[in-house]
Amino acid sequence: MLTTIIYRSHFRDYVPVTVLEDMVVAANEKNSKAGVSGILLFNGKLFFQLLEGPDENVRAIYQTICEDERHHNVVELMCDYSPSRRFGKSGMELFDLRTYDRHEVLQTVMDKGTTRFQLIYNDRALQFFRTFVAESEIENYFEIPPADYWEFIPDSTSVRTLPGRYSETCSFAFQPIIDPLARERVTLEALIRTPSGEPAQRWFDGLQGDEIYEADLKSKSVAFAMASALGLAGQSLSVNLLPMTLVKVPNAVSYLLEEIAAHGLVPEQIVVEFTENEVISRLDDFTCSVRELKAAGIGVAIDHFGGGFGGLLLLAQFQPDRIKINRDLIRDIHKSGPRQAIVLAIIKCCTTLEILISAVGIEKAEEWMWLESAGVSQFQGHLFARPQLAGIPAIAWPERTEDI
Repeated sequence: MLTTIIYRSHFRDYVPVTVLEDMVVAANEKNSKAGVSGILLFNGKLFFQLLEGPDENVRAIYQTICEDERHHNVVELMCDYSPSRRFGKSGMELFDLRTYDRHEVLQTVMDKGTTRFQLIYNDRALQFFRTFVAESEIENYFEIPPADYWEFIPDSTSVRTLPGRYSETCSFAFQPIIDPLARERVTLEALIRTPSGEPAQRWFDGLQGDEIYEADLKSKSVAFAMASALGLAGQSLSVNLLPMTLVKVPNAVSYLLEEIAAHGLVPEQIVVEFTENEVISRLDDFTCSVRELKAAGIGVAIDHFGGGFGGLLLLAQFQPDRIKINRDLIRDIHKSGPRQAIVLAIIKCCTTLEILISAVGIEKAEEWMWLESAGVSQFQGHLFARPQLAGIPAIAWPERTEDI
């Protein structure tokens, strides 16, 4: 079994193109010793390379490539396996698309095929070559600066904290969703905690059977009370509900409306978020309850979209006001081609449906920059602000280092 890795990257502007020849000579020697084949395309700005060979050797060479300062924005497009080598012998071959006839590149690559059967045009690796040569996806090849291009400066002017323990049944930590470049706090999310501040799972672990749904609903009264005490004013508030809470608890929507009013809030301030990682066994009943929420003026969002069982089905069944892309899709998105493709498809789908998009779990500046380039403008994560128990945390706004 052989491993195949395909990546693309941006050539550093300050590196002279004349180094290409020396790079290929060195790579050819290194690859030959490791039994790795390399085919490199270069268009004057971007590299595209296929590596194939023994798994350990391919991964070691790829790691060295990722650490090479002569290029940046390295994005792994494909990691696949095959019973035998697809292309040529071990070593390295460069196709400089500035001088090479692009119409002949694909045929030349196919002619180098060493499989028992003629390479077919729908081979995944060959399709990646075709896409790069045709530049059909070039608008999605975002070039982002290094992480240290930005400094994140905490702003404590809006920090507030409630004194003491607010409830004996549960508490909430508040985390903002922000538009970093507009320096705007879009909304606050109330995240359930135990009264002493332990994580949500610890709170849910103390519940059994259907009592979890009743407790889930009633906890929102505490969230509304704490938000009101924090002086939410006209700010919107997001609260989480298990999808089946609306189905299992009679008159759940009426209860929410009563508690919203009791704490001096209005329905239009509230966004109810549902995670898609719980199987919804009564989808029609759930959809009817969602319609009740929306008819009352309460916004609806799907949280952790892409990380559960029914995301696309929920989008087809009802259109939420917002989706929040799952953290597992966001993690290291700046260097993962598959994650980029999935998130771009989600963005396109939601843009067509006029659904707002937030990205959650942002921890790295590069993740934020790539998503901003892709068209996402609202973010939530430790990079900007951690949840604060019974309070509103300081937000770390991005400032370009050259302006500080």
